[in-house]
Amino acid sequence: MGKSWGASRAPTVGLAIALIIAAALHGCFCATAPGLRLLTGGKKAAAGAGGTIGHSAVFTVNGNVYPLGYYSVSINIGNPPKAFELDIDTGSDLTWVQCDAPCTGCTKPRQSLYKPNNNLIPCGHNLCSSIHSTGKINCPEPSEQCDYEVEYADHGSSLGVLVADSFPLRLINGSFLSTRLGFGCGYDQKNPITGTPPTAGVLGLGSGKASIVTQLKNMGLFQNVIGHCFSGQGGGYLFLGNYLVPSSGVSWTPMLQTVSEKHYSAGPAELLFGGKHTGLNGLQLIFDSGSSYTYFNSAVYKSTLDMIKKDLNGKLKDAPEEKALSVCWKGAKPVKSLQDVKNHFKPLALSFTRSKNVQLLVPPENYLIVTKSGNVCLGILNGGEVGLGNLNVIGDIFMQDKLMIYDNEKRQIGWISSNCNKLHNLVEGEYNKEICQRYAVNLGILEEQQCPSSWTY
Repeated sequence: MGKSWGASRAPTVGLAIALIIAAALHGCFCATAPGLRLLTGGKKAAAGAGGTIGHSAVFTVNGNVYPLGYYSVSINIGNPPKAFELDIDTGSDLTWVQCDAPCTGCTKPRQSLYKPNNNLIPCGHNLCSSIHSTGKINCPEPSEQCDYEVEYADHGSSLGVLVADSFPLRLINGSFLSTRLGFGCGYDQKNPITGTPPTAGVLGLGSGKASIVTQLKNMGLFQNVIGHCFSGQGGGYLFLGNYLVPSSGVSWTPMLQTVSEKHYSAGPAELLFGGKHTGLNGLQLIFDSGSSYTYFNSAVYKSTLDMIKKDLNGKLKDAPEEKALSVCWKGAKPVKSLQDVKNHFKPLALSFTRSKNVQLLVPPENYLIVTKSGNVCLGILNGGEVGLGNLNVIGDIFMQDKLMIYDNEKRQIGWISSNCNKLHNLVEGEYNKEICQRYAVNLGILEEQQCPSSWTY
């Protein structure tokens, strides 16, 4: 499931490794969907400011980096719709939910599981081949079910079948859209972390063909653009489509082509410490909202930790008794807030060498946490210790209080500092009539008083 759930559990990484398989292998559900078809209703959505396909949808985000260790959204699936709380994961592209098929390793009560209903996607469907790493599947009969297995870098996994069902979406202009999308019905889950994860599955937002945003793009409904804004105080918002992309002020860097073509990678970049060069350059980075913390490869991690410890110079003492993360410190008395200690730490930055004057600024509050016991811990971990090899994974902690944008149309990743507790229309700094709808206000992510009273709903 790709995340760390709860303070007492070891931090994990949500990056999906290249182990997605699709084949007609497992027990047969013997009822195939006739294919993906589009169902629309309500008012026609207006064209977005940034492209010809103007549909955009926005969702409230739940969770935090610590102590929960995840950010999630509630997604409605089916007709009548049923809500499922899903981890937001830009490190994988397959969306899946726990499924009553029956289920092994499911953590939700049976009445809260997804129930398939003659809606299996056949293995001959192009969506089935898209989730296989080589594009080749064992499909002797094109009408047979499409099985999948996805394994994450933390060794969690989901095994199931692909299905198609309605995804009712309320758009930011108040109109309603319902379309059938393909996703995983997971009937065998493995969670490497002790305890019960609070979510029912994963919302895969990677750049692969199985992503629901890619599917919406291929139907001619949405631009393939994703944005999330995770608040350091918890919560935030997520949007699909291009309407809420600011017209200015965003720092952009090109996406790198990856082997899997499903991860959001950028670089090369140099790590700066206190605004100064460190010699840690040529870094290729993967932006992964499925990882609570940031993972550097072993060499970069060791150098970064050495610089931080040297700069601390005894201002805080080591706290080996703290188990929340691997490197922690304590003060003379319990720390109540990062504001109490952040002056002891220098800011970091990632400078993208192929993009002029583009930096991802990482203040101390974006790489440190304060634990329940009042200690301070480093939210940068050694990727070599969890099997990530030379990869550098940018997790949620680095992306807090920034609007992060993954623009698959222009193949670029962008960010801008933002108040993630409220949804601002960042175009020219004003609220736009299109998002001054009761829908957005009721979600609690739009400041109602900012909408002109003369605008009607």
